[in-house]
Amino acid sequence: MPRTLLVVPTGHGAGLTSTCLGLLRALDARGVAVGFHKPLAQPGGAGGTDRSVALARLTTGLTVAEPIPAARVVERLSRGEVDDLMEEVVAAAEGVLATHDVVVVEGLAPSADQVFSGRVNQALATALDADVLLVGSAGADGSDPGAPERIAEDMAVTAGTYRAGEGLRVIGGVVSRWPVPEDPEVAVSRVAALRGALDHHGIPLVAAVPYRTELTWGRVRDLVRALDVDVVTHGDQQRRVKEVVVAAQAVPGMLPLLREGRLILVPGDRHDVVMAACLAALNGTRLAGLLLTAGVGMDERVADLTHAAAATGLPILRTDRSTYATATAVNRLDPDVPADDAERAHAVTAAVADALDPAWLAGLRTAAHTPRLSPAAFRRRLTTLAAERVQRIVLPEGTEPRTVQAAAICAQRGIARPVLLGAPAEVASVAAGLGLTLPDGVEVLDPADLVERYVDVLVEARKHKGMQPDVARDSLADPIWLGTTMLKAGDVDGLVAGAVHTTAATVRPALQIVRTKPGAKLASSVFFMCLPDDVVIYGDCAVNPDPNAEELADIALQSAASARAFGIEPRVAMISFSTGSSGAGSAVDKVAEATRIAKEREPDLVIDGPLQYDAAAVASVARAKAPGSPVAGRATVFVFPDLNTGNTTYKAVQRNAGVISVGPMLQGLAKPVNDLSRGALVDDIVYTIALTAIQASRG
Repeated sequence: MPRTLLVVPTGHGAGLTSTCLGLLRALDARGVAVGFHKPLAQPGGAGGTDRSVALARLTTGLTVAEPIPAARVVERLSRGEVDDLMEEVVAAAEGVLATHDVVVVEGLAPSADQVFSGRVNQALATALDADVLLVGSAGADGSDPGAPERIAEDMAVTAGTYRAGEGLRVIGGVVSRWPVPEDPEVAVSRVAALRGALDHHGIPLVAAVPYRTELTWGRVRDLVRALDVDVVTHGDQQRRVKEVVVAAQAVPGMLPLLREGRLILVPGDRHDVVMAACLAALNGTRLAGLLLTAGVGMDERVADLTHAAAATGLPILRTDRSTYATATAVNRLDPDVPADDAERAHAVTAAVADALDPAWLAGLRTAAHTPRLSPAAFRRRLTTLAAERVQRIVLPEGTEPRTVQAAAICAQRGIARPVLLGAPAEVASVAAGLGLTLPDGVEVLDPADLVERYVDVLVEARKHKGMQPDVARDSLADPIWLGTTMLKAGDVDGLVAGAVHTTAATVRPALQIVRTKPGAKLASSVFFMCLPDDVVIYGDCAVNPDPNAEELADIALQSAASARAFGIEPRVAMISFSTGSSGAGSAVDKVAEATRIAKEREPDLVIDGPLQYDAAAVASVARAKAPGSPVAGRATVFVFPDLNTGNTTYKAVQRNAGVISVGPMLQGLAKPVNDLSRGALVDDIVYTIALTAIQASRG
């Protein structure tokens, strides 16, 4: 039987949905087959897809059923049909309960227009035979010395309403918005006081989720959607509103307030402030936006001067409200994460997941639980393994904004010691434009200061090609050549590039300077494809255009070794347009010969081919096309016959199936060098750095 966990709030603004999403992330990262169920839609919602359901789909990739509509819930309750409603709940939950080891169920939150949430949540706990996790908010009183006792008493009152036989169903409590003082000792003592207060009432503290201001920052588009404002200039409405500033002063007094992430409220006829804000935007300050109040528009001549600032992405909005009424309306915006804000949803989810007690989470597993490597578990494994032996990873594209962000994240999380190659002033300017302060763990090295140090290293590495010092100096002016030479010298442990360079520009220096490891016939690549329920490997999708049979066998063996290194049991499918002997031709013969060579070189490897993709991946197809195959229907490593097939397949799966891919990871090189897609996101770079660090730590 699955473990059913009902999450319920102890009051308003408790962080109910955030806690549910954090639980899903934390359990999934530990390999638990976890599902999510929202039995009843929240009354008073805006209609359409329930927000919690939408966020669960957005952040987890789970298939989540729609809840029973709020109108039907209210109708049944008004007629006293609670039991009938619960029968409907149980029927709707059967599917998710049958296919998961732990199911997180979100209860109802209290709201101003309904008071029955507590009674309904109690009925849900009984109907689903669920354990209960309470969620409360520290709110504004969290820093008060008496807060732990008050929070514990509120939870104890709520806990008393959830009983199963002679005991309580409540198995823990989560406290959101927990203030964290700067003094670490004070922070530890306050959490200890909270834990002690809850223990007094028999409620284990599962998490005190730290309050982080940045998790409350909405986007300009959320403001536009929620308030009656006109869009003068659309700009970048994904910008976060970190603070609201009312322009009451003249320009000299306003200048210190024109900072990244601030929304400036000013009447449209304050042309001095409008122009100052636009000049700040032109000088690289990423204001959240400019909101013109009091129904006053800009003078046309001033409006013409704002066009250049608008081109930087500065949103300019207008409202008929007074400045005071506008400020009040903005501050009263719904603080909940919108259903389409993936960035903030993932950040909030991660914050909750990181705060949850690992020992408590481990206790939720059932005896029937079988660990699996979910995408979240794989990504967690990457960062955990990388952090075990922190490596020095050089990032030649040191002034590229995504790379700078990724370096900061890796240093903060202890994934690696990033080395950014770039002029320090330029790197600092990029970081400031992103609103970042680079942590101490990020090194910034000026390439101009390094060239002479590595001339002899490059000459020695390329002496068989007649490399001369002057040519070496010219080559080292390229930051990727410089970084690769640093790697050859042993001054860094790995290299990651490609955010603004082609694959050839990243790989060629590695092949010429670092070269392949002993026994490797070539360098190749793999992608880790994070499918909804598993992680599989695709190779080679980035390097070798048309490998021969012996080279293809080498790619298969390298890919199988990469799978083992990252906790994936290798079952290698050699992909072709034909399964077995169903087709003929040189392309099929090549795959068959590569399979034979790989089996001969590594007899214990589970490998089969030629196999069509569907026969390799789908059990029902495998039974018809390749009965008895040890790989068909359950392959974990897919080796494609050429680059055309591999690259096309990986991109089709990635884009059309919404699959996250990590890589490409290069294999077969003497030292780790990895290439990025030029469309890489910040997270892609972070995980590629982690991959590289793991490769480096394992030689």
